Amino acid sequence: MTGAYLDVDTLSGMAPLRVAVFSIGSNLGDRFDYLQGATNALRATPGLKVTDISSVYETRPVGLVDQPDFLNIVVLTESTLPSLVMLERALAIEDAYSRVRLVPGGPRTVDVDLIAVADRQIATDVLTLPHPRAHQRAFVLLPWHEIAPDATIVGHGRVADLLSGLDQSGVKRRDDLRVE
Repeated sequence: MTGAYLDVDTLSGMAPLRVAVFSIGSNLGDRFDYLQGATNALRATPGLKVTDISSVYETRPVGLVDQPDFLNIVVLTESTLPSLVMLERALAIEDAYSRVRLVPGGPRTVDVDLIAVADRQIATDVLTLPHPRAHQRAFVLLPWHEIAPDATIVGHGRVADLLSGLDQSGVKRRDDLRVE
C-alpha cells in the first residue's frame, strides 16, 4: 500500500492486536546498556507488550565497515498501536539515547528499527514495512529466527529460507550477555 493508509480493521474500526518486530543495535559507548535501555523503553510504551527478546549477537558492521562492531537483538511485541506510532516511538527512543545521524550507516549509540508489523505492507515517505533491507541482513534474521522460527517477511518469504542464503560469518551469539 502506498501513500496514506489506515491502520485499523475496516469492518469494526478497531485496531487489531498485531505482532511487531523491532531490531535494536548499538556500536558506541556501553552497547549492552543501550540495548537494555531501548528494550526497557519499548516495554514502557503504552499499548505495546514485549513478548520475546532474542539473544545478544555481536556483528560486524555492514556498509561502512571502518567502525566498531555492533551488539544486536530482536524484540517481538504485540500491539494495537498504528505502525506509524510504533515508528515514532522507535525514533523517540533513539533521540533519548542521543542517536546522531552524521553518516548513513555510521556508528550509533542505538538504532531502533521497526522491521515488520504482522503482514502490513506500507510505503510512505516516512515508513516502509516490512523494513526494506531486513531480508538481506543476517544480524536481523538470525536473532529473529531464534525466537520465531516460523516467521515470514511479507513479500520475501520465510525468515529461515532468507537466512540460509546469507553470509552469517559476521554474526556471533554472545551467550555471556542477556537483555531482560
